[in-house]
Amino acid sequence: MLWRGGQALRRFSTGRVCFKNKLKVALIGQSLFGQEVYSHLCKEGHRVVGVFTVPDKDGKADPLALAAEKNGTPVFKFPRWRVKGKTIKEVAEAYRSVGAELNVLPFCTQFIPMDVIDGPKHGSIIYHPSILPRHRGASAINWTLIMGDKKAGFSVFWADDGLDTGPILLQRSCDVEPNDTVDALYNRFLFPEGIKAMVEAVQLIADGKAPRIPQSEEGATYEGIQKKENAKISWNQSAEALHNWIRGHDKVPGAWAEINGQLMVRNLQFEDGKMIPASQYFSSGEMSMVELTAEEVKVAETIKVIWAGILSNVPAIEDSTDFFKSGASSMDVARLVEEIRQKCGGLQLQNEDVYMATKFEDFIQKVVRKLRGEDQEAELVVDYVSKEINDMTVKMPYQCFINGQFTDAEDGQTYDTINPTDGSTICKVSYASLVDVDKAVAAAKDAFENGEWGRMNARDRGRLMYRLADLMEEKQEELATIEALDSGAVYTLALKTHIGMSVQTFRYFAGWCDKIQGSTIPINQARPNRNLTFTKKEPLGVCAIIIPWNYPLMMLAWKSAACLAAGNTLVLKPAQVTPLTALKFAELSVKAGFPKGVINIIPGSGGVVGQHLSEHPDIRKLGFTGSTLIGKQIMKSCAMSNLKKVSLELGGKSPLIIFSDCELDKAVRMGMGAVFFNKGENCIAAGRLFVEESIHDEFVTRMVEEIKKMKIGDPLDRSTDHGPQNHKAHLEKLLQYCEAGVKEGATLVYGGRQVQRPGFFMEPTVFTDVEDHMYLAKEESFGPIMVISKFQNGDVDGVLQRANNTEYGLASGVFTRDINKAMYVSEKLEAGTVFINTYNKTDVAAPFGGFKQSGFGKDLGEEALNEYLKTKTVTLEY
Repeated sequence: MLWRGGQALRRFSTGRVCFKNKLKVALIGQSLFGQEVYSHLCKEGHRVVGVFTVPDKDGKADPLALAAEKNGTPVFKFPRWRVKGKTIKEVAEAYRSVGAELNVLPFCTQFIPMDVIDGPKHGSIIYHPSILPRHRGASAINWTLIMGDKKAGFSVFWADDGLDTGPILLQRSCDVEPNDTVDALYNRFLFPEGIKAMVEAVQLIADGKAPRIPQSEEGATYEGIQKKENAKISWNQSAEALHNWIRGHDKVPGAWAEINGQLMVRNLQFEDGKMIPASQYFSSGEMSMVELTAEEVKVAETIKVIWAGILSNVPAIEDSTDFFKSGASSMDVARLVEEIRQKCGGLQLQNEDVYMATKFEDFIQKVVRKLRGEDQEAELVVDYVSKEINDMTVKMPYQCFINGQFTDAEDGQTYDTINPTDGSTICKVSYASLVDVDKAVAAAKDAFENGEWGRMNARDRGRLMYRLADLMEEKQEELATIEALDSGAVYTLALKTHIGMSVQTFRYFAGWCDKIQGSTIPINQARPNRNLTFTKKEPLGVCAIIIPWNYPLMMLAWKSAACLAAGNTLVLKPAQVTPLTALKFAELSVKAGFPKGVINIIPGSGGVVGQHLSEHPDIRKLGFTGSTLIGKQIMKSCAMSNLKKVSLELGGKSPLIIFSDCELDKAVRMGMGAVFFNKGENCIAAGRLFVEESIHDEFVTRMVEEIKKMKIGDPLDRSTDHGPQNHKAHLEKLLQYCEAGVKEGATLVYGGRQVQRPGFFMEPTVFTDVEDHMYLAKEESFGPIMVISKFQNGDVDGVLQRANNTEYGLASGVFTRDINKAMYVSEKLEAGTVFINTYNKTDVAAPFGGFKQSGFGKDLGEEALNEYLKTKTVTLEY
């Protein structure tokens, strides 16, 4: 919802960019690294005149191509640049047409001809992931680890006709940690610092300060691409050499060795094709009776007698005897648990223990682990950031939450989350990498397919959700305080809406868990046979949820409650600028008893975490709330990856029509709330008010009088009406939005400025005389900016046409005492929600979602469950 406005605002702000010492650049390469270099060069004011990248693969464009196409930069996709040693004419002509002054190759897998390399005024620069002249050639990161280098790094060098032999422009290095992997080095240093260095190198060239330091041949090495057949582990080496060999090969090509099958560094594969984590190899065998102590043997024998008594139809209890396949029922489970408690010294088992180990052999192993205390869940360890604030001690987790544990990001990266009230840093939060996303998805998949959650009774699932809602309510003051700190939400509003509605949402969907039903369908019978046809509603599997920053906990609840009630597991990415209540929610989910892997929270950037979630093949559904622009990108990625199900709640420009026959006091009061609720950071905020001509001036006068009474200040002050905007960049875009309105001729009646105090505060703002063609009339501000247009007296159809003249369709409203007019207008308005003589009235039982480019799919209400379910039809002939 924010970003679309931000894109358009650039049209009014580009005049501020200083183009002194900037270059026309051709970017040649690919990958997410290339995309980031491209984006940063554009931000620094350099003009990327052309992007040359690889053709689409399986219909999917490279990330660099996607970013360039989105910005309108010319993109060329050549499978090759030369044939039989000669440059392809058409390719060369296309390249020359852009008129580049410098070629930048951030990551390029193609061979670029020397006439292209030397073509521009400043030649070409290349990024290489090693400290040249060491590790020239491909697989440089791998070889850095394989060779046991104490330092890793990268070089930006001037391209010549050799292989990574050109003069050095700049280099950067870092220490290699004992447990670094290729991924860890890349994510921690080579990727983020490499992007900065490429941009710095271009600026040095533009300023005429770029060095050309010849490479020394002393210490120069060249290693080729390491292949699978050469990656076998040789065990007659030192432990350090073995360690370096294995971590250097990482996932590709993957070091390997034969041990009763094939040992991949992370997994073991047996002859029958079964794969297990390598760490489980020595504990995965059968637990034979001879391994048990005398006491344990006695317990096992007693349990065998109990099984025989229950399964009286089975001749003998064997290791392979299955409790349920032998005819046992749920009543027999209760009997088994109670008999064992009575006859085995008070041994406490749960019904779930039987469901999780249905074979006798597996059940005995579970009992023995229980006796030995080996199956106890590890206690949750939380490394809090604590603050004494709002007359309480607030304890905030700040790490990724994956598979039931808080953990640092794989590469140790963190970022600052900022308090918008004063601009101070609250704490450092883990900045998740691609590896962390994969771990979270794997944990969620295992929990769904193999864990307790996938076999849990629906009513028990609801019980956990009720318990979580109770814990959220118990901690509501702490949660509301964190929300005020991290998002700038007024504390009293956070208590009622941000937290209060989150609690209500979980309770509502907890009640749905055991009420999800299919139906029986009478179909045409094929005589003489008869048929029974019915449908089943089943969970989808692993779901990803990406939430915005305006209601951090409430948006989490709206989506995750329906997702969990349907029986799915989830990986959730909170907004980068507001992660703290989501991480506190993760802590509460453990206390509520949710099995590990069911809920995973991974803070980080949308470009890395969000994009990888949308592309991940093991995710079956993605729910997103955010801007239309990003929603389109997500939808495309979801389609191109594995055609995952998508629901999108996107931008809005909600019209509010105020007729002269309204109750004016109520219209003014509700109109204020429609725009300024939650500082205007509200997806359904009234983006444009249409006021009937006869009451227009009085409405504006009274509105300004009321706005002047609003108290702007500390969100933790109980008398505050209006807190800070969520983050600095958003405040700056709102100010630019106001500047654009003034330039186009709208009348700024009130506000439009930043409040002169620390933090990111903005005055509530009112514009009038806004015409339909203006930027203010078309684009969403997502802030405390009231946009008022007048319409002719009695022109109902005319104002409806103007209200519907937008590609958004999230919400709308009408104020009138005439019920016939109200119903007519509500029928004609093209929006997912219509408010009549009220506004912002949402409820957990009422479906919420938009039309047109405001997205599709519903949050809340029974309809939301269908977003996280699939329908299976079963036909039986008898």
